[in-house]
Parts: sequence; C-alpha cells; structure tokens
Amino acid sequence: MRSMPILILRGLTVFPGSRVNFELDDQLAISAFNAAISSRSKEILLLSEKIDDAGDLDSPTDIDSLYEVGTIAKVRQVLNSPEGTRALCAGESRGKLIQITKSSPAFIGKVEKLPEPEDDGSGMSAEEISELIAKTHALRDRYAGMMHNDNEEAVAPLKEISVPGKLSDLIAQDIFLPPDRKQTLLETFEPLERLKLLNQYLLDAIAFLEVDYQIRLTTVQHMENGQRERILREQLNVIRRSLGETLSDEGDNESESYREKILALNLPEEVQDKLLKECERLKKAHPASGDASVIANYLDACLGLPWNMSTEERIDAAGTRFILDADHYGLEKVKDRITEFVAVRQISPQTKGGILCLIGPPGTGKTSIAGGIAKALNRKMARISLGGIHDEADIRGHRKTYVGAMPGRIMEAVSRAGSKNALILLDEIDKLGHDYRGDPAAALLEALDPEQNATFRDHYLEIPFDLSGTLFITTANSRDGIPEPLLDRMEIIEIPSYTDEEKLIISKKYLLPKQRAKHGLQTRQIRVFDEAIRAIIADYTRESGVRTLERELASICRKAAVKIAGGSIKSVNVRTSNLEEILGPKKYKRDEESLNASVGLVHGLAWTSVGGEVLDVEVNVMDGTGKLELTGNLGDVMKESAKAAHSYIRAKSQELGIDPMFYKDKDIHIHFPEGATPKDGPSAGLAVTTAVVSALTGKPVRGDIAMTGEITLRGRALPIGGLREKSMGALRSGIRTVIIPRGNEADVAEIDPLVRAELNFIPVSSMDEVLKHALSK
Repeated sequence: MRSMPILILRGLTVFPGSRVNFELDDQLAISAFNAAISSRSKEILLLSEKIDDAGDLDSPTDIDSLYEVGTIAKVRQVLNSPEGTRALCAGESRGKLIQITKSSPAFIGKVEKLPEPEDDGSGMSAEEISELIAKTHALRDRYAGMMHNDNEEAVAPLKEISVPGKLSDLIAQDIFLPPDRKQTLLETFEPLERLKLLNQYLLDAIAFLEVDYQIRLTTVQHMENGQRERILREQLNVIRRSLGETLSDEGDNESESYREKILALNLPEEVQDKLLKECERLKKAHPASGDASVIANYLDACLGLPWNMSTEERIDAAGTRFILDADHYGLEKVKDRITEFVAVRQISPQTKGGILCLIGPPGTGKTSIAGGIAKALNRKMARISLGGIHDEADIRGHRKTYVGAMPGRIMEAVSRAGSKNALILLDEIDKLGHDYRGDPAAALLEALDPEQNATFRDHYLEIPFDLSGTLFITTANSRDGIPEPLLDRMEIIEIPSYTDEEKLIISKKYLLPKQRAKHGLQTRQIRVFDEAIRAIIADYTRESGVRTLERELASICRKAAVKIAGGSIKSVNVRTSNLEEILGPKKYKRDEESLNASVGLVHGLAWTSVGGEVLDVEVNVMDGTGKLELTGNLGDVMKESAKAAHSYIRAKSQELGIDPMFYKDKDIHIHFPEGATPKDGPSAGLAVTTAVVSALTGKPVRGDIAMTGEITLRGRALPIGGLREKSMGALRSGIRTVIIPRGNEADVAEIDPLVRAELNFIPVSSMDEVLKHALSK
C-alpha cells in the first residue's frame, strides 16, 4: 500500500497499457499532477467518479462517491503554456483506493496496487484461448469498420498481442462503451473473463450500429427531396417502429389537441363534422409539409370564432336612453330608434336585430353614436372601414386554394369582437368601389339580410356561422353611393347637420372639456365664453358637423398652454375681443353685399355630402346670336334643368314682359361660382329661371331670399330632397326667407325648431308665385 495523488475522472475510464493526454482545466487536477511529477515514483491514481441515476455527478468529497478500482499511471510530462496545462501519462496497473487522506490542494490517498493475475486458462485449452483471441480481433475489426475507424497503422500493434488481459484492456480503451461498462471491465481482474465480457460488449455495440445503419438506410429510402427536417423526423419514426411503439409525433398531438377543442365547443353537427375531417387530414399530413400549416391555420381561424360566447345584453329601454343622452347631444331619431329596438327586445327577447344605416354629413357623430349604442346595449363592438374596398374577397374571404388566404372582414371583425352578439360597424358604406375583382356591395347582401345571415358562409371558412344575433350599423355621407339592393335591407336614419345652438351646447358639454383634459388644463386655467364659441362657429368654421370646431378649440387650448407654461399668466379667458389674436383672421366673412337686391343674381340652395350651403346663380344677357352658355363645372342634369328654364321663358316671354325674339338676338350666360366644385341635380331649376327672367327684364332679385326646387316646361315647382340641410345652409349665410316647392311643405316639420323660428318658408306651386315673391318691386 502506498500514498499517491488522485485524479478524479468524470465520464472517463483509463485502462492499464494506455497512453492518455489530459487538458487540465481545474486547480485540483493541476495540483494532483504537480504532486505526482514531484514525487519519486511519479505515480497518480486515475479514478472515475460515480454517476447517479439522474446523470449528475456526486460530490467527490468522500470515498463513497468514487469507484474503488482505478488505474495507477505514471506521469510522463506536464506542459504549462498560455493556452492551458496539458499532461501525458501512461497506465501501468490497476489500483484500489483504500482511504482519502488529504483533499487540498490535491486529493491524496492510500492506494493498493492490484497485480495482473496469470493467464492460467481457467479450464480453457490453448486452442480455445486462441479462438477467443481471434474472435476478439474479428469483432474489433468489424466494429472499427462500422465506425469508419479502421486505420491499419493503429490496428497493426493490436494484431501482435496474444495476451488476453493486455488485449482486452487496449481494445476497451479504444472503443466507445458506456462508462459503467468500462468500469465493469476495469474491475474484472481475471484476464479471460475480462476478454469474454469484452466480446459480449462488442457484440452489443455491433448490433446497435447495425440497427442504426438500418434506420439510416430506411430513412434515406423514405425521404423526399433530401430535406434535413424530414430526415430527422423519419429517423425518429423508424426508431419508434423498431421499438414497437405506436407513433405519437407532434402532428398527432396537435391533431388530438384540435379534436379536443372542437368536441368541447359543442358545435352544430355540420360544423363539427367539417372540422373533425380537417383534423384527420392534419393527422395524415406530414408536420413539415405546407398542407399541415394551411390546415392548422384554418382550424385556428374556425376555433377563434365566438361560437358560444356572447355578452349579457342590457335590455332596459329607460337605462339605454339615459346612457345615450349622457354621451351624445341631439341625434334624437337615432336614440328613439335604439330605444324602440331595446323596448321590443325587452318584451320579446327572441326578436332579431335589424340593420341601421346612419346617413349624414361628416363630423355629425355617426361613428361615435355607434360606440354609444354598443355601450348602452352592453355589446362588444368591432369597426370595419369599407372606404376604398374593391375586392369581393375582402368581405367574404379568399378560397383556401389561394396562397395566403384568410377570412373576410366580417368574420375577422366577429372574431376580433369575441362575442356572437357583437355590434359590427360598417363605416363609410357609400365609399365601396367595384371593378373586375367583383362587387363588394353584393357580397354584403347576405350578411345584412336578417332572413339569410343566420347561415352566413365565408369563402375561407366554408361553414355556416349565425350572424342573426349580431347588430349591424352602417354609416354613409350620402345615399347616392349605396346600391339599391343594400338600401332595401337597411333602415335609413338621417342624421342632420347641427344648428349653431346645438354646436354651442356640444362645445360646452363635450368638446371643450375633452380638449382641456387632452392638453392638461384645469377648468380655472382656460375659460371660453359663449360669445366666443358663437364667433368661432360663424367666422372660423363652415361645416355641418363639429370636427373643425373641435380643432379650433384644440388650437385655443394649445395657445393657452404655451402662455401658462411660460409663466406669464395663470389663466386665459377667450372672448370675442381677443379671438382674432388667438386664432388669427376670420376665415369666413359674410358677404353683406350679396344680401342686397341684384339683377341676374339669385341665391340657390345646394345639398352636398358635407351639408347644405348657398349656391349663387349669376346670369348675364348680351347682344348676340341667341347662344346659351352654361359654366361652373355642371353635370348633365343641371344643364338640362337650365335648358328647361330657357324653354319655359321662351314660352312665357310675353306674359313676363320679355322680348319674344330674345332667343335670336340675345346671348345668355349662366354661371355657377366656385367653378372647381362639380355641381349637379335638378333643384336649381327655380333659381336659374328666376335669374334669367331678372336679367332679361332688368328687375332685381331680393338678396334676402334663397330658393330651391325643380322646374318643368310648364313652370310647375317640383319637390326636392335635403330641405333640412339646405335651410340650415341658408340660415348660416344670413338669409331669412326660403322659397320651397309646395310638395316639400310637410318636410318643414322635420327641420329643427330653432331653424324654423328663424326662417320664413314660402311654399309655391308654380314659377309665377316664385317671381311674385322673388323679384323686387
């Protein structure tokens, strides 16, 4: 028994007769080799550390964590360099650790040398021993060939060895075996027993390599296009088949996961069968293939829909009206209709929701009222902007055969809302386009038809989805751009322009507090008087809604914030006197001269997508050859209306006191100012006729009168649309008398009471009545 340093090996076993190079990467190992090289014998015990069942190394602080038997080696060389410390040693004999005597700076222990027993044959004849050695050489050569490690120069020395113990040690050092098997060989002291055990281990290793070779061969035969991912997956499949396991790869797990989700949703039979078939297709598809990705995306889209999810609707008519009144001023028709809808649902919960279409100028609150309705009904809301959509597939989805196919916007909005009874806002429905790719408006027909949308089918999903519980609200600036079939399916609610008084109240209750909060201002820091708000409405905005008004209020808040932040003042009061100082010069000035009586100038009324406004008609009569000139970017209908007026005047020339030959020797030029703006429609007929009669007779037209209405060849005044908007346009321009066709007399009741009180409406049936009221005496 002798004392010597100990080098603890992790996952490595060294046999006697082997030469081993070590890269020393810790101080314990370096200290152990330094102690060995300093000793007379230069010996060191190479001892392997035990590995527990979890594969972690035990702590080497006690003898129980180390194997008892190791290899006594002689240190040949220790080389220190900047790259690290390397050591060369040669195994000489087996040794048994008796006791660890020292653990720092290196492990030192008492070691018993175990001499190699004599090869007495253990009952085996010389021929049997020779056959065993020859068999060992053959197995080693076969193993080396399969491992592509059959270097003749390295194998030649082994061929000369016929001593069983030495042969088994050298071969065991050279081949790959698990650490526990190598330790078993090291602890087998009888040479022939060790050689027999080595033979068995070689046979096991060869069998493993043959199975691995068959796996690789089978994999190569089944792979397509040499894809690396598929090679790895096929290898995994072949291994599992070889072990007799049922394949349960990632694709199967994913398919089973989808199947469980589908069954848990309790879907309609048709839908469930369709989705389960897709699960089977996913199970059969290769996980790395494009089909698997397409099917998985499809199932995700289907399962992402709120099949059984809905919010608890607030069915309280009084409470709904209270919420709508709190959030929005005016819009009485919309509020009444929503209150009616809730009241009907309160009495009959099974009633299906209708489709509302809010039509009105920009900035009148169409989109925000939809949010208020969703809040009042306790429904989730999703908005779809339809402006500029040209492709039908955007509405109903793309077929799955297309690359990058996805559901249409309706189903995407339902999925985004996460509720089966959501409120879907179809914004700007009048801005839909159509081209060679289809008509998106036609694609909306099924979704907006209460009799059909219970089984709405998206082209991508290909399964019916019940939209009957969904409340659709659409918005538009004008009904002109909405196709008739769509209009037929919707309940139209006209949202009128705001009066100046309504704008004042909206500014005080909603817009100004919102802008104060947005700009971090307190109520005491900025005060905008009513007179200033009225001046902003009259002199800085010319709109039907309140968007520009809100921007002007925001500008005031910004200017106030600059002054307050600068420390010069603590609060800002906005009055009429300092309004121009804050907002700059007035943007709109009332033309007082236009209110004076003029020959050949008539105030007509027009209705545009942004509200009503005054449209002047100017006529000049010159000597000439009877030409009729029309300018001002006019549409065909307006040109025809002017020609009808011309024909009426020719037919009535004597009664009107006009030279009957004017159509031969007078040129008439009819002009509509703001020539860059397109104009069309028949409602300027009365105004054009009046202006031409005034120019031909020299009688001035009253400047405080505006008129609207279509004229026939017989001089009858026909009713027109948009009277509410036109009347507010007249009021904004300072006009107080409006001539309207008698057929529009009933529409006066729809006009805001404040506007009715300010205006004097004169209903007429014929052109004679118009001239009687319009021409100045």
